[in-house]
Amino acid sequence: MRIGLIGLGRIGAFHAQTLSGLPTVDTLVVTDAVPGRAADIAGKLDAHAVDSVAELLDAGLDGVVIAAATDAHPALLEAAVEAGLPVFCEKPVAADTAEAARTARHLADRGVPVQIGYPRRFDAGFVAAREALRSGALGWLHTVRSTTLDPAPPPRDYAAVSGGIFRDCGVHDFDAVRWVTGREVVEVYATGGNRGEEWIRDLGDADSAATVLTMDDGTLAVVSNTRYNARGYDVRLELHGSRDSVAAGLEDKLPLRSVEPGTAFPSGVPHTFFMDRFADAFRAELAAFTEVVRGDRPSPCTLTDAVESSWVAEAATTSLREHRPVRVEEVRR
Repeated sequence: MRIGLIGLGRIGAFHAQTLSGLPTVDTLVVTDAVPGRAADIAGKLDAHAVDSVAELLDAGLDGVVIAAATDAHPALLEAAVEAGLPVFCEKPVAADTAEAARTARHLADRGVPVQIGYPRRFDAGFVAAREALRSGALGWLHTVRSTTLDPAPPPRDYAAVSGGIFRDCGVHDFDAVRWVTGREVVEVYATGGNRGEEWIRDLGDADSAATVLTMDDGTLAVVSNTRYNARGYDVRLELHGSRDSVAAGLEDKLPLRSVEPGTAFPSGVPHTFFMDRFADAFRAELAAFTEVVRGDRPSPCTLTDAVESSWVAEAATTSLREHRPVRVEEVRR
């Protein structure tokens, strides 16, 4: 299999290493907007570097992975689909959810599979939680708790264009809740606070947030996010049902310290970075993409999936600003 990779920043370089190690990938073709970066990474991984996206798309590929800057995603998605190439694209589909929705509608009838990068769908714990619910072992759900606690804020330059805590952080929780439960979010109530850097407040954003999601079957989901979890990178999902309760992420590297006498759990070195916490999930995600390329499975996270989670993030952003519950249908356009 011959795979192309566009964008070789932090996550793109990680994907390059992962792809080059997959037994199904015979040749990796890479390109990046920064001069010299593609040649440097290609030299380390025995990949083939090209100077432009056009050259990459004309390189006899079987599929394309997009890890470029967010504002380039719509044009790159369209170019790859127009070339008839299955595409994996990092989230979000576009910097603006309305543009993402337009892109999804535009590409909907092309017959070319598109997979959007939401790695929690490939994390072993999240998969097991979903299977427990689907098996009926949990009974009916009454509460879902989803957590993403970052150890430190992102760089200011990134935060200024990321769209805020719900669009770049909470959206992973929103997608996980939708995927694990198999239900849609109908209403959102979000609140937030600022106890850290003033520049986050100056950007009109919150550094910590809590969001209550009402699902279409009445299940309640509580999402917690912060930029200031000094103990480490904490991502968990809890499903509480009428028969049983389960949790993903409740393991020895959990960045939480118990103060119960005689309790040693958790005892491992805490996760400090998302690429550490989800290293296996990222690999599984790209392995799944090669199955999509071969035609062995449909996209495990479609453009529609990504856009739906983004609408939830839009509703949360509106709710925070207007201090009220927001129906997802209010923001959809």
